[in-house]
Amino acid sequence: MTSRRMLSWFALLCVVVPASPVLAQDADSVPVDRWTPALSMRYPSVRGTAVSPDGSRIAYVVRTPVMDDEHSEYRSQIWVVDADGGEPVQYTRGEQSSSSPAFSPDGRLLAFTSARSGKNQVWIIRLAGGEAEQLTHADPGVSSFRFSPDGTKIAYRMRDPDTAEEKAARKAKRDVILVNQQFKYNHLYVVPVAADAQGRHPATRLTEGTFEVTAFDWAPDGSRIVFAHRADPRLNTASRDGDISIVTVNDDPTVTPLITGGGVEGTPLFSPDGRTVAFTSTGSHPEPVGLADVYVVSAGGGTPHRLAMTPDRSPGLLGWTADGSGVLLSEAVHTTRQVILLPADGSEPQFVTEGEGVYGSVSFDRHTSMMAFTWQDPETPVDVYRSPVHGFDRHRVTDLNRDIPRPAMGRTELLRWRSPDGREIEGLLTYPVDYRAGRVYPLILNVHGGPAGAFSQSFTGNPSVYMLQYFAQEGFAILRPNPRGSTGYGKAFRYANVKDWGFGDLDDLLSGVDEVIRRGVASPDSLALMGWSYGGYMTSFAVTRTNRFKAASMGAGLPDLISMVTTTDIGDYLAAHMGGEFWEDYETYQKHSAIYRIANVTTPTQVIHGARDLRVPFTQGQEFYRALLRRGIPTEMIVYPRTPHGPREPKFVMDVSERILTWFNRYLRSPAATTDGR
Repeated sequence: MTSRRMLSWFALLCVVVPASPVLAQDADSVPVDRWTPALSMRYPSVRGTAVSPDGSRIAYVVRTPVMDDEHSEYRSQIWVVDADGGEPVQYTRGEQSSSSPAFSPDGRLLAFTSARSGKNQVWIIRLAGGEAEQLTHADPGVSSFRFSPDGTKIAYRMRDPDTAEEKAARKAKRDVILVNQQFKYNHLYVVPVAADAQGRHPATRLTEGTFEVTAFDWAPDGSRIVFAHRADPRLNTASRDGDISIVTVNDDPTVTPLITGGGVEGTPLFSPDGRTVAFTSTGSHPEPVGLADVYVVSAGGGTPHRLAMTPDRSPGLLGWTADGSGVLLSEAVHTTRQVILLPADGSEPQFVTEGEGVYGSVSFDRHTSMMAFTWQDPETPVDVYRSPVHGFDRHRVTDLNRDIPRPAMGRTELLRWRSPDGREIEGLLTYPVDYRAGRVYPLILNVHGGPAGAFSQSFTGNPSVYMLQYFAQEGFAILRPNPRGSTGYGKAFRYANVKDWGFGDLDDLLSGVDEVIRRGVASPDSLALMGWSYGGYMTSFAVTRTNRFKAASMGAGLPDLISMVTTTDIGDYLAAHMGGEFWEDYETYQKHSAIYRIANVTTPTQVIHGARDLRVPFTQGQEFYRALLRRGIPTEMIVYPRTPHGPREPKFVMDVSERILTWFNRYLRSPAATTDGR
């Protein structure tokens, strides 16, 4: 997803702002009685869990930033804790990350991936102790893996290695790129866990050809693997096609198609008895705006049967119940994320989890009787929890944040309001720290990306591009709406902004601002606007339609949809929202492009972009910045080097909110104005 081009001429085209005066390496010495970007960076994230087959242990991945004079990166390491609680044990260390933990079926081994040998490989370590051993020697490395049901093998995906001719061409500086003609595909391989007489683990290739394996699962008897695949590895084409096949696991593997047709299929999972395969599908045709339902089909072939529709029709399959009576999945439900049981008999879905907050990184024991997961809500940072699958009862088993200061927070409230056309909209309002009723405060309207993203009830002290509690600490209220087009509210809501970008969705946003003003929280004279990606698009479009905002910050925005659709790596997604190709309907593309309305802008607008962004190419931000500059509108452009579609380096993540706060404070009223606006 990251670009390897576009660098040498940046100095001629844009302003690169010097580094922030707050040094990232001082994160541990900053004041701890108030929220700062440095303090938020101390809160870790959990990137996956795994439950031992007997449910007695939980492995989980903790990601933390490493920031010093020479480093600005994230590292992930694996910890293991007893499911009943106790002191966790760190199983991996070092300067290379480790991730994707998986217990062997007998519970004696823990497998994981790490690039500690130079390329991402599968490693195994005994739970009883000892050094990790490298299992695979894949070139160029392992993408994902799974133990066989009996634990004697591991199947993995690997991208096609470079040929001898390609290596020679690169060495001789003759490595010309033929666009869309040199695909490297992920294919399936299998390797024995036990070494042979020479101490090796020879790999056997199971699939080959001009298709990309995207997901796979073992049959319970280990004789077959079901896998999803598509025609090529480009992200843009992922919404066009996808089929499912089965391959035998032997010395002469045979591939048999299982599901073909016009829809896009993915995430196949064998039932516990091996007779049925569950999978997601868009149905009879692609749905590039976003849609999937759960289907089941006989493993021997036949007509698929769709199960009941889930609340959002965007399920993430997790696994079958042990008795084969249903499929477990994860899905966004309004501002929460829940685990849901979908009965195989077609009856209505049942919620496994309950209440508010965000459930993630879900895993199960062998019998799907116990589950591990992460949970967080706006006031509670992430930790690892466990619960019975039936009779949900959440128990925390880690205390990842006990040594991290937690100053007083601005509380977060779920709001609902009506847009001008009567549609109900939800949003999350975070109040300023030390909020006092009867005062009005400057308000930041924060718009999410996507447009099929959604703001959820995650911890508001988390590190992110927009450090929410930092803004709240500085006296701002922050409104994060989920306008039409957002995930979590069903298909009709998600499709409601097709051919309507910048109009109905902007009405949803502005009516939310009006609601916060009506409640007496926000000053109508101190409004600011920020958003990344689609949120950046909405920022650019909003300042062409209204002068209500005193300042705006456009992050990785796309103000010119015509140039965007021919340069982004997801052009089909944009064209689906515009209703067709731009040469068939210039008017629609121009109508929804802020660049063609640039003469209307009066709002001081900051532009932020990553130098190596392929999702929203760098030139999109540059177009808007140059147009604002030529019009004499107050602006500045901030470019983060080495950065794709959003900062990946911790020091840059810390930097963004400080840049925005400085910009907003330059143009807004001072915080905590009185109720009469003085």
